[in-house]
Amino acid sequence: MTLEAITANALSPLRHGFFTRRGGASSGIFSGLNCGAGSSDQAEAVAINRARVARFLGADAGDLVTLHQVHSADVVTLDAPIPPGRRADAMVTRTPGVLLGTLSADCQPVLFADRAAGVIGAAHAGWRGALGGVLEATLAAMESLGATRQSTAAVIGPCISQRAYEVGQEFLETFVDADPEHARFFINGTGGRYLFDLPGFGLFRLRRAGVGHAEWTGHCTYHDPDRFYSYRRSQHRGEADYGRLVSAIRL
Repeated sequence: MTLEAITANALSPLRHGFFTRRGGASSGIFSGLNCGAGSSDQAEAVAINRARVARFLGADAGDLVTLHQVHSADVVTLDAPIPPGRRADAMVTRTPGVLLGTLSADCQPVLFADRAAGVIGAAHAGWRGALGGVLEATLAAMESLGATRQSTAAVIGPCISQRAYEVGQEFLETFVDADPEHARFFINGTGGRYLFDLPGFGLFRLRRAGVGHAEWTGHCTYHDPDRFYSYRRSQHRGEADYGRLVSAIRL
């Protein structure tokens, strides 16, 4: 099976893709294109999958850069691939050929591009990172390389949708304590719980930060197991681990 990459017109003609799990070498609960070296999948299968992604985007396997993601607002600016294990949640570059990748399995993968300035970015934005400012930090790092917010496009890839993201009272209070306006990203669920709109919150933060264009691809990781890995779905199924999707962009 060939790889499947969701693309966005706002990022074209730059080579990019929000990859689904289709077309990979992994098996079992990781079946498909698991690109997470931090999973318990076979290292050889993960390496094959990452190489396939790089080739799909016209790069060498060693050009694909991903981070040890820790739900932070830390951003790495780079002009060449970096050694594995760097702890941060976003990257920016203006160097052609460097393939920026972000891993996800319900969290938001966000790809950025100021095509006129020749600056790109990639961010991992779960609820902690988004609330902590990783999206704004990525835009600021891109500005330091010559990008402007008004000419930057940001696209949120497949992530968990509101109808699948049930949370408790403490979670709601964390957001409302930070800003009462955040209450609008929650609706009532069942049993005194709430449903949180993660991509809606991401779009809000991006637009408030002044990005020129922001969109979500509209794909829910939880409700489409044939195409996407999902951390929350794996927990509900009692599975021991889960695969990681990769989203990547290059100049």
